Amino acid sequence: MIDYLVNPFPDTEALDDFWRRAWGVPPPRNYGHVLSRSLAHLAAKDGERLVGFVNIAWDGGLHAFILDTAVDAAYRRQGIASELVRLAAKLARDRGAKWLHVDFEPHLEGFYRACGFGPTAAGLMALR
Repeated sequence: MIDYLVNPFPDTEALDDFWRRAWGVPPPRNYGHVLSRSLAHLAAKDGERLVGFVNIAWDGGLHAFILDTAVDAAYRRQGIASELVRLAAKLARDRGAKWLHVDFEPHLEGFYRACGFGPTAAGLMALR
């Protein structure tokens, strides 16, 4: 059974292990600092094992942003990511956000459309 937790602030070792299983690389440096400034973050856990994660960033007002949605490769295709996004939307709404944004790679468009996101025009500038 998968449990969903709000703001679990996983320890560095658990987050590093999860990130490598989900993304194949270590997490960004100082990720705990990122989480401390977020509107919230959610974790999916199977017992003590972190198997899913999403961060909800925000502008301090009406706009929230889903970032870093990920599921452990061994747990994919079980609805965990969809449930994390659903819970993130509810949590953002409950905390006062009026808009929820997400950026995604083209191969994830179907997933995010199925989660309720509509198309928008947006821009992106690489800063490095």
